[in-house]
Amino acid sequence: MVFVAMVCCSVDVSAQGFLKKLKEKTVDKVKDKVEQKVDRTIGKVIDGAEDEVDHTVNDAVKGKGKDKRGKKDGTVAANVSVTQSKSDFVQGAVVLFEDNFAGEQLGEFPSRWDLDGGSVEVAQIGDRKVAKFTQNATIFPLMKKNQYNYLPEEFTIEWDVYIANKGEGMNHEFRLMSKEEGINTHNDRCAYVEIWYRPDDHAARVDWNCQKPTQGSTTGEQQMDGKLKSGWNHFAVSFNQRAFKLYVNGERLCNVPNMLAPKYMEYESTNSEGYPYSCISNVRIGQGAVALYDRNAGDIDKAMAETGKFVTNNILFDTGKATLKPESMAEIQKVADYMKKNPGVRFEVQGHCDNQGSDKVNDPLSQSRAEAIVKALVGLGVDEWNLKAVGKGSHEPVADNKTEEGRAKNRRVEFLKK
Repeated sequence: MVFVAMVCCSVDVSAQGFLKKLKEKTVDKVKDKVEQKVDRTIGKVIDGAEDEVDHTVNDAVKGKGKDKRGKKDGTVAANVSVTQSKSDFVQGAVVLFEDNFAGEQLGEFPSRWDLDGGSVEVAQIGDRKVAKFTQNATIFPLMKKNQYNYLPEEFTIEWDVYIANKGEGMNHEFRLMSKEEGINTHNDRCAYVEIWYRPDDHAARVDWNCQKPTQGSTTGEQQMDGKLKSGWNHFAVSFNQRAFKLYVNGERLCNVPNMLAPKYMEYESTNSEGYPYSCISNVRIGQGAVALYDRNAGDIDKAMAETGKFVTNNILFDTGKATLKPESMAEIQKVADYMKKNPGVRFEVQGHCDNQGSDKVNDPLSQSRAEAIVKALVGLGVDEWNLKAVGKGSHEPVADNKTEEGRAKNRRVEFLKK
């Protein structure tokens, strides 16, 4: 019996050892299978994500951008579309002149402008005040410096034009001028941009003419049927020493390499009879401009190496909203390129406001704007895990909010390395 017991114990021990080895091998096999399945699943997910990005880009370029619920996502579509178009606009950082007519009295002439014929008055469209051309008129901003000599070697000028969906038609003319001695140009014009629109069939065209430093000019035109929309449209020009660029709703229309340097600007609107609205708003002149040929992420590399953060004033939003302006995409693309080159970097995306408005408005608005930037970066292929949106409101100013220049510096976005 003792012998039998010993044999049974021996068999039991052997069986346990066998079962243990069997269990370990089974676990290993299962583990291998699971890992293989996980790898295949991850591969499919990645492939699917890449396909989805490709489809998103293609659809967005065709104007068919949609989110997962099938709802049109105008932000992503616009972002990708703008990236595909030649949008390299960079807002001049130092504010030389800025007017949204907010503090003006309705019916009066805008206090920060002068008039050369015709009639202009302050009016209101929706939630914003505007300069309304009630007759054919030419206006120009009142400057603290010499009235005819205030534009630097590098500058940007932006303005919004309101287009009504009724009436006979309208045209606006933006002009860059010079009164320097010895220069013989057509009425002292260095450049002009004409905007034509006919509401009945939405026909639209933008023309430009840039005077060369010696003789002759560079001209061009672009049919804008369907591209100029009813409501507000954003126009911008950039000048750098000799190069002139024109942008409409974030898209670059022309790139003239050699133009006579201007010294001041003026604006004219001519209304056809019956056209009810010929208005401009949000006029801004800034010192600084896009580089002559390219902008790369070198300034981000330098800023990150020296301070651990990248600060920019070139990511812009619609007034009082978290809707990115198309011209912001050039700057956001730079950040996306940097993050894709440095996949280990994590950014806290901070939205900052000036002190115009209450904290009750500014705090959630800055948070929403930071989130919109994160969404745009993710749409450009950045890993969402490496991004965190934080709204700072107006609580961390870097300049004096009592001046326009200081408020412009405080309206910024910071990418803080975490």
